[in-house]
Amino acid sequence: MENADELFSRFEELNEIGAALSVERKMPVLFEKIVVAAKRITHADAGTLYLVSDDRCRLQFEIVRTDSLNIALGGTGTPMPRDKLPDLPLFLADGSANHAMVAVHAAVTGQTINIADAYCAEGFDFSGTREFDIRNGYRSCSFLTVPMKDHEGEVVGVLQLINAINQCTGLVGLFSQADQRLAESLVSQAAIALSNRQLVQQLEALFESFVKLINLAIDEKSPYTGGHCQRVPELTMMLAEAADATSTGPLADFKLTDKDRYELRIAALLHDCGKVTTPVHVVDKATKLQTIYDRIHLIDTRFEVVKRDAEIRKWKSIAEGVVPAEAERIHFDFCQKIPVDRGILHRANIGCEKMADEDMAHVRRIATDYRWRNADGDEVPFLSDDELENLTIRSGTLTRAERDIINHHIVATIKMLEQLPWPRHLKNVPEYAGGHHERMDGKGYPKGLRRENMSWQARIMGIADIFEALTAKDRPYKEGMRLSEALAILERFSLNGHIDPALHEVFVNSEVYCKYASAFLKTHQVDC
Repeated sequence: MENADELFSRFEELNEIGAALSVERKMPVLFEKIVVAAKRITHADAGTLYLVSDDRCRLQFEIVRTDSLNIALGGTGTPMPRDKLPDLPLFLADGSANHAMVAVHAAVTGQTINIADAYCAEGFDFSGTREFDIRNGYRSCSFLTVPMKDHEGEVVGVLQLINAINQCTGLVGLFSQADQRLAESLVSQAAIALSNRQLVQQLEALFESFVKLINLAIDEKSPYTGGHCQRVPELTMMLAEAADATSTGPLADFKLTDKDRYELRIAALLHDCGKVTTPVHVVDKATKLQTIYDRIHLIDTRFEVVKRDAEIRKWKSIAEGVVPAEAERIHFDFCQKIPVDRGILHRANIGCEKMADEDMAHVRRIATDYRWRNADGDEVPFLSDDELENLTIRSGTLTRAERDIINHHIVATIKMLEQLPWPRHLKNVPEYAGGHHERMDGKGYPKGLRRENMSWQARIMGIADIFEALTAKDRPYKEGMRLSEALAILERFSLNGHIDPALHEVFVNSEVYCKYASAFLKTHQVDC
């Protein structure tokens, strides 16, 4: 019999174990702690934790520990050999409960079973236990099998302890009533911890599914942004891990906990959620004249109208006395210009990194060289003011107004995210996600933050967003850049105050770009 002090000491340990279980986030480690703690407070040599399968038809081995045989399977130990430890069926072929196995019996009945000697026990099949003992030179004797019930009283697992060791003699004996009560109390606390952890995981899974649903909505809305929403989080975490591994320089003290990683990943997944408000015809604008359709075809038709009018002028001038040969020459020269100018406008309609001044002058000349009559019979300029503005866009395919519409997505992102009641461990998501278009020199948007006003995480996302955009192979107006080109631009951005130079150094020196390229870039893009 234990004295009061010893029993009180074990109860104190039980309370400490309960507190430790309540804060454990990783399920495999939680399971392992349950078994190790139960073994310790009952002085058991071995312990096994089974979990009820999702279909509630089987018990599955989750943790196996036997100190005297140095066996440690599952959790932080050796991976569970599922082929050698098959699941235990809860039901027989005829659908009746499987009471032959003691762990299954405990799961089915919800009752604790305390056996003094497995070899002498009646009503249970311990043939597998005997085979194990023979193979390993072991002697399984006392068993304490406790069902694990959740807050609704449903069995979610079974804890089985083997061979209670007497602390005075070192001999194997029966699990005492005190052992049983302690084990049952521990299992009760463990079940609550398990239920809480599962509930949190389910809520996290639901939340992450919602986040992915937003990205799916953007993806369905535009294939050009869907890939971006998938790739930026991956690159963000690659750079974050490289920064975490840095031990020198400005980032030497930058360290990420699991909570930090989760928060940053959620922010990266949501960094462009405001794009659900962006008109699709702006997001998908593949050419300068594209709206719902590409208006270059209207200009093609307009050229045909101009050719028709030139034909009419030719015959009219001949009718008015102009020498036919002269009229034919004028008409021929005019028609010779049309395919050339038409080609110039078609080329101008395609977005590029930087349109040449000469090409812009050609477009303006064409706008004034030709006149045409519209459907109302009015003679009007060949290109409207809107068409001329679009065809002389210097970079890309967007006008200033359209860029403002695109840029508004970050304002929408911040507004959307700041409306959510973020839990404490995700409170920085709006700041991280909302800062990826800021610059180190304060010239970014929407808040014009400077480097010192931004977290490392927001600066990391800024680099990830830029590098993904430079190398993206699914943009409507350009091919993805080669790696060398993108790295050269990133180098300039580091020098001119656009991105954080310390993070850029980590990005290059840790070869984050190589890891990203291997996963996401086409072979022809990887040139360094």
